[in-house]
Amino acid sequence: MDKREFIKLAGLAGVAALSNPTSVLAASPARTTAALATGPKAPFELPPLPYAFDALEPNIDKLTMEIHHDKHHGGYVKKLNDAVQGTSFASLSLEQILNKVTAKDKAIRNNGGGHYNHSLFWTWMSPEKTTPSDKLKTAINGAFGSWDTFQQKFSDAAKGVFGSGWAWLIVTPSKKLSVVSTPNQDNPLMHQIVKERGLPILGIDVWEHAYYLKHQNRRPEYIEAFWNVVNWPEVEKHYDMAMK
Repeated sequence: MDKREFIKLAGLAGVAALSNPTSVLAASPARTTAALATGPKAPFELPPLPYAFDALEPNIDKLTMEIHHDKHHGGYVKKLNDAVQGTSFASLSLEQILNKVTAKDKAIRNNGGGHYNHSLFWTWMSPEKTTPSDKLKTAINGAFGSWDTFQQKFSDAAKGVFGSGWAWLIVTPSKKLSVVSTPNQDNPLMHQIVKERGLPILGIDVWEHAYYLKHQNRRPEYIEAFWNVVNWPEVEKHYDMAMK
């Protein structure tokens, strides 16, 4: 096994608990304490990137990926560990933190969301060219009318985020597909904060640090490039888990 393959496997293992969204739909009162307690707890760790920094070129450049992963995501992890230390959040899993966090918990909200969102974001992209399965296409076509309509709706949501934030494809508590957006590092799992709750199965980071070195202020150009690197098997894995 070469170094690159080891890093890839290690990265996937490092985010395995985070990439099971069924354990974090805390919007339902029926979720048990034991179920929410699964997953990583503080001190949280930065998962290795599951591919080389330059693996997504020319769509996303090497320097952006290096800074985005090591500095920005790494910063969220460090600040999250600092923020939960000595608080009631210190003994909770990330899933429990996302469930419990409120608007008053600013540092934990921002950095907990940043850690969770990015841990998934890396896995939703792949250097390998992938295509959605007929099963996933059928589900998306049924929800949005057509594949093109879905892509346009998702892209428009990403373009329409004012300032920094994310656009998401989610499975709602009623098992429907929906496209939503959140500001900053919020996500649809923060049911005490967001209006539209659900399980993320695909997301795009539209903070400027995700694209500015290559695309400058041309966010639509970055969003278009993102479609070239979407890891559709990973999206379908999340969809299957969310529909159980």
